[in-house]
Amino acid sequence: MAGDSKTEKATPKRRRDERKKGNVLMSKDAVAVATLIGSLFMVQIMGGVVMEQVKGLLSFCFSCAAANTVDVVPGLLGRLFKTFVLTFITIAGPFLGVTAVLVVGVTFFQTKMLVAGESIKPKFSRISPLQGFKRLFSLRSIIEALKGILKISVLLFLIYNYFSHVALSFSRFLDMTLQQSCTILFEDIVTLVIQIAVAFTVLAFFDYLYQWWDYERQLKMSKQEIKEEYKQMEGDPQVKGKIKQIQRQRAQQRMMQQVPDADVVIRNPTHFAVALRYHEQEDSAPVVLAKGMDELALRIVKVAEEHQVSVVENVPLARALYASVDLNKEIPPELYGPVAEVLVYVLKLDEKVQ
Repeated sequence: MAGDSKTEKATPKRRRDERKKGNVLMSKDAVAVATLIGSLFMVQIMGGVVMEQVKGLLSFCFSCAAANTVDVVPGLLGRLFKTFVLTFITIAGPFLGVTAVLVVGVTFFQTKMLVAGESIKPKFSRISPLQGFKRLFSLRSIIEALKGILKISVLLFLIYNYFSHVALSFSRFLDMTLQQSCTILFEDIVTLVIQIAVAFTVLAFFDYLYQWWDYERQLKMSKQEIKEEYKQMEGDPQVKGKIKQIQRQRAQQRMMQQVPDADVVIRNPTHFAVALRYHEQEDSAPVVLAKGMDELALRIVKVAEEHQVSVVENVPLARALYASVDLNKEIPPELYGPVAEVLVYVLKLDEKVQ
């Protein structure tokens, strides 16, 4: 059906609901590039430290091997193990710490500090063979496979390009010391890693654009879904109409219950009717107890007559009271005079009857 095609942009509510489920825009390639660049900076900063630690470890190992005192000196194996652990922590600790901070930081930056428990709940659909088969041949899987092939191709090209230019100059290392050769080789490797980082940064940028496009595509809604969401947020129009109708009926019932307490009902023959009360000790001005038009006006008049409340016909006054005064409110000062005349007229009629 045409109404089922998802052609509409996602509503704010749909975005909030998906965010609660953990479905947010995020590029994993951006996280990988950030950790690669961070590691590259750490190599530049800690290159000297790494060399010193490795040199110290190798010197200690060679000294132990040359002395052949493993069985003679008590605790030598413990010292050797301790040296290995300290060296590993000194070298790998900063790298792991920076990598962890970058992973968490870049992830939170993309997800805007989202921590969604919904995404880590176990779901049987994830282990379903049918769902897995569908995911395997989905558009997203094909795109991810193409991205993997592209990244591997770029990586192999850069490595090949590096060795094709550098390998021919390896012969010069024969005339250098080991330290000089290692320094030059280390600088060449850093240059290669920089080229890889730049290339992967470009790929990550296009991956982010793709992820944004795919995320917006998945969030799109059909017109029917938007209508259903509106009903959920605002309530079904039919239900709301029914509620309002019930509220009006109850308000009218309460209003009609006040008509017997009125002193007079002022009416326009068939269109308007307004019931007024005026108690000198309670009210500073006459109060409108009930008002209505057409059928409701006739009901007010009927109830008034049944309870022997005076009904006076005054077309302009009935219209003015209906239009300018709310229920249970006092009449405005500009209507004091006309209403007073009606009340005096009703009082005289009551006196004659008595």
